[in-house]
Amino acid sequence: PYRRQRQMCKETEYIQLTTIDRAKELLIEGNMSVSEIAYELGFKYPHHLSRLFKKVVGVAPNEYRVTN
Repeated sequence: PYRRQRQMCKETEYIQLTTIDRAKELLIEGNMSVSEIAYELGFKYPHHLSRLFKKVVGVAPNEYRVTN
């Protein structure tokens, strides 16, 4: 069971990082709001993207957009 939990964690991390990378691309393009990006990436609620983004990147999506 422990080995499977570790493998699942790695898979979850990979999915999250891939999602955040796509969110970064969309934020830099600047054509969509953070809410639109969240829905586009499959989040049910935009604040879930914002929370994950800040956890992984260290800044909120809007801050990232302004600085990049």
